[in-house]
Amino acid sequence: MAEKIYTENAPAAIGPYSQAIKAGNVIYTSGQIAIVPASGNIEADDIQGQTEQVMKNLNAVLNASGTDFAHVVKTTCFLADISDFGAFNEIYGKYITEKPARSCVAVKDLPKGALVEVEVIAVIA
Repeated sequence: MAEKIYTENAPAAIGPYSQAIKAGNVIYTSGQIAIVPASGNIEADDIQGQTEQVMKNLNAVLNASGTDFAHVVKTTCFLADISDFGAFNEIYGKYITEKPARSCVAVKDLPKGALVEVEVIAVIA
């Protein structure tokens, strides 16, 4: 049976979904945007600041799930503007150091006008 993961250290879901699901020893996170949990708002207005917040949110969800970035096996990254790819990678690479599989695509729009959204699949070792 799958287990729903929730932490107050990451933004609450803004729809009918969970922050993450644990199925066996695999964690599937929902996409995180740059919402600051304390305020419920996106406070950064550039790709670097938003990516930092996204990674902090993901870290909180992974920690609540019993794992961390070192155990991420796949990421899916969505950018509102593909020209932000290099700046996004600079911040992303500070957190995701084990070089898991990844997809990174540009999309037309993201919720709340976000510039970036990231979801991960990780294992509990």
